[in-house]
Amino acid sequence: MTTDLRVLRQSEWDRWYGSLERAFGGVAETGPERELWAALTETERSIGVWDGDDCVGTAGAFTFSVSAPGGTFVPAAGVTMVSVAATHRRRGILTSMMRRQLDDVRSWGEPLAVLTASEPEIYGRFGYGIATHQLSVAIDSSRVRIAVPPGGENVRLRFVPVAEGAEACEEVYRRTIGARPGMLARRPGWERLPLLDPPSERQGGSPMQCVLAERDGQVVGYARFHNKPDWTAAGPEGSISVRHVDALDPVAYAVLWRFLCEIDLTSAVRSRNRPVDDPLLHLVSDIRRCEVRVRDSLHVRLVDVGAALEARRYAAPVDVVFDVDDAFCPWNTGRWRLTGDAKGATCVRTRDAAELELTVRELGAAYLGGVSLSSLAGAGRIRELRTGALGEASVAFASDVAPWLPHGF
Repeated sequence: MTTDLRVLRQSEWDRWYGSLERAFGGVAETGPERELWAALTETERSIGVWDGDDCVGTAGAFTFSVSAPGGTFVPAAGVTMVSVAATHRRRGILTSMMRRQLDDVRSWGEPLAVLTASEPEIYGRFGYGIATHQLSVAIDSSRVRIAVPPGGENVRLRFVPVAEGAEACEEVYRRTIGARPGMLARRPGWERLPLLDPPSERQGGSPMQCVLAERDGQVVGYARFHNKPDWTAAGPEGSISVRHVDALDPVAYAVLWRFLCEIDLTSAVRSRNRPVDDPLLHLVSDIRRCEVRVRDSLHVRLVDVGAALEARRYAAPVDVVFDVDDAFCPWNTGRWRLTGDAKGATCVRTRDAAELELTVRELGAAYLGGVSLSSLAGAGRIRELRTGALGEASVAFASDVAPWLPHGF
C-alpha cells in the first residue's frame, strides 16, 4: 500500500472531517457543530493520510496551555480528531501519525501533548499516561438534600437565554482555570464550544437552559442544563442533565446545586464530568443515593522531559534522579536530575546514579498531581533504587486538589 501523509490543506477539510465522522460511526454532525470545528481546526497543525483521493487517517493538534501544580500554565498540543479508516486498519497508519505529530510538537517547542481517548488502552504505547479522572453522578434528588453554607440567602438566581449569559459565564471560567491542574487556557473562539446544543447532547431533554448566580449585582456562578420531563402513573419523574456548573466561591456553588436538585417535577440530577474530589460529595445528604462513578479523562505525554518537569511547581522540596525510558521519543531516554520546590525547578541530564526507574508514561500520569508515584510503584510500574526516593518524589508531585479537565476537545 502506498499512502501519503501530509499537512492538511484548507481545501481538504471537508473530506478530512468526513473521514473522521465515518470512523466514529458515520453520523454527521449538525451545522453549528461542524462550523465550529471547521473554525477551530488549526490546519497547519493537522495531518491527514491519503490513499489516492481518499482520506484514510486524520489527526490534529490544538494550541493550548494547561494549568499545572503551583498555578503555572504549560504550553501543550491538544491532540484531537484522531482516526483511521476501517478499510485501512492494522497497517501502521496510527503509528505513523503519532510519530509525525510528536516530532512536530517537539519542533514547536511545546513540552506536553495531551488528549482524551475514545478507548483508554490505545495511547499508552505512544507514551501517554492517564493523568486526570472525571466523576459522574446520578443523584436521587427526591431523597437527597444539598447543604448550603451560611450566606446562601445573599445569592440571587435568575434564568437568562444561553447566548445572553455567555460572556458572564466565560468570565467565571477564566477566573477559575488556575484553581485546578488540568484546566485549559483557551484561545479566542473556544468560548463558543460550551454553547453548542446539539440534540445528541440533550439526553432527550430540553434545549440548554442557563441560570446565573449573582451577589451584589455581580455574577459569581452559573449552571447550564437540560430538563427532561417524564410522567408515570405515580406522578412526575423528570430529570436534570447538567452540562456545566462553575462558581467563584463555595456558597454560590452550593446554591446552584441546591437549585438543580430542587427543580419542580424532577427526581434525578445527572452530571457526567465533575472533579473526583468535587465539593458536591460533601454537600449531599446521602452519598449512597448519588451513584458515583469514575473514568479516565486527560492523558498526558511529556514531549520534552526536562522542560516539562521544570515548568511545574512541587508541593515539597525534591532532589531526585530519574532513569527514564522512552522508546517512542528516544530523545527523552536517560537520567534526569529534578531539583525543585514551590518556587521553581530545574531538570537537567546527569550522570549521577539513578534513584527512580520508570518510563515516560508514568511521568505523564503523575505530572498533574492526581496520580501518585507511589501508587504507580505499587502497580510495579516504578522501581525505587534509593530507599526513600519514592516517598520524597511522590509527596513533591502531589496536588492539594485533584486535577480536572472541564471539557473535551
